[in-house]
Amino acid sequence: MDLILCHTTADFDALGAAVGLTRLKPGSKIVLTGGAHPPVRDFLALHRDEYPLIERRSVNPEKIRSITVVDTQQRDRLGKAAEWLDLPHVKEIIVYDHHLGLELDFSATQTHISPVGATTTLMVEQLQQRQISLTPAEATVMALGIHVDTGSLTYEQATPRDALALAWLMQQGTSLSVISTYRDPGLSPQLQQLLTKALDKLEYLCLRGYTIAWVTLQTNGFVPGLSSLASQLVELTEIDALLLANEYPLSEDDSRLTIIGRSQIPQTNLNNLFQPLGGGGHSQAASLNLRGVDSEAILKQLLDEFKASIPHPPTARDLMSSPVRTIRPDTTITEAQRILLRYGHSGLSVVDSTGQLLGIVSRRDIDIALHHGFSHAPVKGYMTTNVKTITPETTLPQIEALMVTYDIGRLPVLDQGQLVGIVTRTDVLRELHQEEDKGTWEQGEQGTFLLSESPRPKLSLSASLTPQLWQLLTQASQAAEKRGWHLYLVGGAVRDWLIADNATGTLMIKDIDLVVDGFHKSADVGAGVELAKELQQLHPEARLEIHGAFQTAALLWHKDPELDSLWVDIATARTEFYPYPAANPEVEASSIRQDLYRRDFTINAIALRLTYPRAGELLDFFGGLLDLQAKQIRVLHANSFIEDPTRIYRGVRFAVRFGFDIEPQTEDYIRYAINSGVYDRTAQENSRTPALQTRLKAELKHILEAPYWKPALQLLDNLGALQCIHPSLKLDEDILRELRLLERCLQKFDRQQTLIHWQMRLEALIAHLSPEYREKVAKNLQMQEDSISRLQKLAKIKTEVTTSLSTSKPPSQIVNLLRHYDLPTLILIALQSPRKIRKQIWYYLTVWANIQPILNGNDLKKLGYKPGPQYRQILDDLLTATLDGVIKHQTEAQEFLTQHYPQ
Repeated sequence: MDLILCHTTADFDALGAAVGLTRLKPGSKIVLTGGAHPPVRDFLALHRDEYPLIERRSVNPEKIRSITVVDTQQRDRLGKAAEWLDLPHVKEIIVYDHHLGLELDFSATQTHISPVGATTTLMVEQLQQRQISLTPAEATVMALGIHVDTGSLTYEQATPRDALALAWLMQQGTSLSVISTYRDPGLSPQLQQLLTKALDKLEYLCLRGYTIAWVTLQTNGFVPGLSSLASQLVELTEIDALLLANEYPLSEDDSRLTIIGRSQIPQTNLNNLFQPLGGGGHSQAASLNLRGVDSEAILKQLLDEFKASIPHPPTARDLMSSPVRTIRPDTTITEAQRILLRYGHSGLSVVDSTGQLLGIVSRRDIDIALHHGFSHAPVKGYMTTNVKTITPETTLPQIEALMVTYDIGRLPVLDQGQLVGIVTRTDVLRELHQEEDKGTWEQGEQGTFLLSESPRPKLSLSASLTPQLWQLLTQASQAAEKRGWHLYLVGGAVRDWLIADNATGTLMIKDIDLVVDGFHKSADVGAGVELAKELQQLHPEARLEIHGAFQTAALLWHKDPELDSLWVDIATARTEFYPYPAANPEVEASSIRQDLYRRDFTINAIALRLTYPRAGELLDFFGGLLDLQAKQIRVLHANSFIEDPTRIYRGVRFAVRFGFDIEPQTEDYIRYAINSGVYDRTAQENSRTPALQTRLKAELKHILEAPYWKPALQLLDNLGALQCIHPSLKLDEDILRELRLLERCLQKFDRQQTLIHWQMRLEALIAHLSPEYREKVAKNLQMQEDSISRLQKLAKIKTEVTTSLSTSKPPSQIVNLLRHYDLPTLILIALQSPRKIRKQIWYYLTVWANIQPILNGNDLKKLGYKPGPQYRQILDDLLTATLDGVIKHQTEAQEFLTQHYPQ
């Protein structure tokens, strides 16, 4: 006999999963181990005969072959049927569940536990894989399981997998009228009476912007359906969390306590709260059953622990952009519009000469003024003066309430009367969106941050990094906290940590970017320098470099026994503006949000906060995590490639390096930027275009020295991006053949790596251009002088060599011709020459260049020749004769000397 066990007080998810399993395991029987929820009980009163249900008392334990447990991992939730788990002749025990974080407390041969909204979803997925169809009755009860456990896909634990499962069940003939009847059956008369009592006795507490409520109901006996009552209370009172306790007597000396919890507060976990007392469930909905306890003490204990787990809500200090872009009241409308365009703001704060806030002018105000022809009018005539303000400590719920009540899009942040920041509607929406996403993220112990799902399970930064590197980050965060600053790990280091394969203390990131966000706490934009100097005092072996007008700093270690060749950049959060395409950006102090916004791709615009009180928080304003999951490269701004063409090369490098795809819209932006001709126009109009010069060369270096340089070049060519080097450069069959030949040459002639291989690849690309363009392109990329000279002279030398080698010549003449040119030049000539010429150059490099005269200077001295200038001539003639095969051994060499140089 194959049994499927539902937990006691079975719900629709347990029943639906069990019904699905009967189709996966034909002949198996379902056992309800101890009662059912009232809606399930009512449903089965009409539909029991549709499913293979049997009573527990009708089971002969001796005939049990296998047991499958659904929707639970706890022995005590199986009632007396749990005894069957210990039968020695039961060879197979399988568990299907969707409750994460629970510890299985009995032995199982197989477990299928997955983070979906309902266990039934797991059955649907297997049925689909095996192409098993269902009857309408089976589809209906399984759909009820998913609907009820996911709140019809509205609960936080609902996933796309649940939605797909429901869609498939509808195709199988789900009865929607039955779903509507039993999904929300309403409260029984008994529960309606208890609802009235609960509303009267409900106690409230407001904490950190959230409302928590609790109530204890005394009844004469067990009350079915209390979970429905709890949900109804939450809905009616609009509270954020509820603990509903029900106590009833079992005997004169014994009683039972049931506690049902509901929470809509982000980052709280009722499952973790109830587990130590034997309860469990989901993070947002859980229950607990106890006997013979002090109900008042238990409820107080749970309330205290729950309150302690409520996170501190973000404050204006966490959300605001700082410093604030301000203007004076006499600033013209035209100038205000230019500032809005430059910084991408939707409004500007207007202050007087002392910095006191006078009002706010929005983009809409400016647009209206421009429409009416008042471009030269001062903004004071259009600004809003009745401004609502907040302090740095105003919480997110309070900010949200102000914006909704007064329909305000931006709130200035004042600290002792001084304008220190601004919070916009966009800031609030982003934070709320992040709060919703934090269900998959868990705060770990001090200094750790755990990712429970996606892009891979359970990440801990402290466990992933080497201890020495983690200690350095800890020292940096402590130094920042001491000054009241926030410190973030940003960019590539966060990205590489998220997608790394190994999280066991071996991830040694060699290039780290740290950003200080605390401008509102310090007037010194050189916060990064200050932090770097303190770190150098702790690590005197590191070299400190301070560079740029913006006072960023770098700490560099060289072959350190613990930190190897680590490079740590530390900067103050900043924003940037490109005065024209391909220029260097102009940078100004800003906030971490704007600092991330200026970056290139979403996967590089993720930050991890290192400082408390919100250490371990991931900032992902632009969907970088989703793009990591989707394995795609997505740009942040439509004009990103117009402003900086090197981002095209960076995007290609990341795509090929990680095996990602370039997102279609991003690819469209790339092609538009290239085809627009903006780079040609910019180069003609501006003498300095760093993005087409030094920065482009740096990106080419990164690509051409990487093992994936070939597919990267091919992708660049497919996008038309090689035009950034020169408009005529294309990766045709000839240049591909030349690049293949180049690799053979480098492997054969430069095994000791005396040449710079990435540079040789770049020279081969430039050499493929028409001769009149080569020197100009090489100079534009600011290549080394020897490379520029080689490319400048290449056409002339190639003509000389090919002309000379086109006719038959003895080896000595070939050697005498080619010995005047360095190895890179000969390689470049060989790449572009016909097979006959290439073969002679190849033979020269492999054979003739290594041949020496049969006799040397010492031999000449022994033979009686006096040392002098004639030695050089004699040795050259001996080499010529050797190369041409005139002499082959010492005897012939001596005869040669006697004949041509008699003593």
